[in-house]
Amino acid sequence: MLTLIKKYKIFIGTFIVFSIITISLFYNVLKPSRTLPIYNPVDVNPELVDSTVQYLSKYHTIGNFSFINQNGKRITQKDYEGKIYVADFFFTTCGSICPKMTSNMEELQKAFLNNPKVLLLSHTVTPETDSVPVLKKYAITKGVNDTKWNLVTGDKKEIYSLARKSYLAVKLGKPEELFDMVHTENFVLVDTHKRVRGFYDGTNKEEIKRLIEDINWLCANDKI
Repeated sequence: MLTLIKKYKIFIGTFIVFSIITISLFYNVLKPSRTLPIYNPVDVNPELVDSTVQYLSKYHTIGNFSFINQNGKRITQKDYEGKIYVADFFFTTCGSICPKMTSNMEELQKAFLNNPKVLLLSHTVTPETDSVPVLKKYAITKGVNDTKWNLVTGDKKEIYSLARKSYLAVKLGKPEELFDMVHTENFVLVDTHKRVRGFYDGTNKEEIKRLIEDINWLCANDKI
């Protein structure tokens, strides 16, 4: 037996190497390539979407906006042009899910602090109480980096419209109160083309890890 193996060792070695290469090639061809979905209103829970856009199945993008941040500066879509960013909705006096969301948003800030391509955007759902000074105090307390993360306030109707028509992430509040909003734990990932690429539980550490991985993937695959 040993004599036979010695006699054909070159053939056997070549066959093994060929088999490994062939299996590797087949694996690379057959395994699904990583990608991220592009979300449209029809793909999302109707409770989070304004009825006027629920039927849209393609070409959905984030609409234009204009709000005021924690420094009293006007922030528009131009400030996020060509950027990958994460958006959420909160209010400063929220004692339930907001502290976890803010803490996890701070983790994102740390993860991408030196990456100018990635920004963060938090909208208050109670602009009547979350004024610029209130947002500034909150930002200082929570360690917000002004160059990376904007906390914005503005006209409640505009915030409501953007939340439900663009980000597809906020529930209706009391029917008797016009433009009342109930924010969710959703962190919304937006790509450089203003398309929604993912929703993540902003209170869940594992979801934040997944979000960081997806942001890194988008950074490396900007045109996809």
